[in-house]
Amino acid sequence: MKAVWFTRQGPAAEVLQFGEQPAPHAGRGEVRVRLHASGVNPADMYRRAGINYALEGPLVIPHSDGSGVIDEAGAGVDPAWLGRRVWLYNGQRGGRLAGTAAEFIALDADLVAELPGNTGFIEGACLGIPCMTAHRCVTLGGDLSGRNVLVTGGAGAVGHYAIQWARRCGARVMTTVSSRDKAAHAQAAGAELAVNYRTEDVAAQVRAFTNGTGLQHVVDLDFGSNLAAFVPLMAVNGSIAYYASRSNATPVFPAADAMRRNLSIHGVVLNSAPLAARRRAQADIVRWLHEGGMVHTVSSVHALPRAADAHLAVESGTKRGTVVVDCTALEI
Repeated sequence: MKAVWFTRQGPAAEVLQFGEQPAPHAGRGEVRVRLHASGVNPADMYRRAGINYALEGPLVIPHSDGSGVIDEAGAGVDPAWLGRRVWLYNGQRGGRLAGTAAEFIALDADLVAELPGNTGFIEGACLGIPCMTAHRCVTLGGDLSGRNVLVTGGAGAVGHYAIQWARRCGARVMTTVSSRDKAAHAQAAGAELAVNYRTEDVAAQVRAFTNGTGLQHVVDLDFGSNLAAFVPLMAVNGSIAYYASRSNATPVFPAADAMRRNLSIHGVVLNSAPLAARRRAQADIVRWLHEGGMVHTVSSVHALPRAADAHLAVESGTKRGTVVVDCTALEI
């Protein structure tokens, strides 16, 4: 099969290689997916670059997320899966070195879910880490009907889905963004209020939005930077779910204030989230896809041999949504 891989960590243009690799086959409890598209997430870039990750093996085919058609079902797997369109997550995770930057992947059947015909393969490759992480972060807030929810970075891949999940749960949603264009993008997802954190007073806007009652739940992409500012804005018995803390990995924690408010704080990493929560996310996503109306944001699409360009697009910090590799586009 055609694939992209690396044998050492470093800059994408220097370490990513394109060529032939042995095609996998479905083992017991596994399916093989003929891949149509591969989603590129920041974690994939960090693993390739060696940012907080050691080299996981002698040869790594990167990327966790993807979509395609099942063409093999291993022993113990319902053969009815054969020929079905699917999206998948945790491709290059959990000790599995062969991810979705290839024509085929074999993985546990539990990691794939139906991709309805009304959703394209490119959009299906966006669902894994971004949409499932957003689902987990939102549902950790419990019953959000009529509650005040803040989603930071509402124009980002996770944030944009988080706004949609929160609105689907009946919440009133505000978000933070860094530009007017991003504000419009976040509001298209359902945010009632988008605040430019670079030019506006976020705390004042939160107090006005909540009529002084505070936030019941926050979905946060930069916990270390936002913690001190957000705790005083939280309602009693509120909660925060965060999925990143890049600017400050070791923030000072206002323990007394958080305790007095009886806050619940959750760190979220998808691949180690409880299996039941991941299965719930898959089922809820498939249900919504069938209904229609979920908004996906594809930042750019790159041919498989140009996967290095996809990594550079993620690294640029200017992407909006998910960068996708077309696994069927094989011309260099």
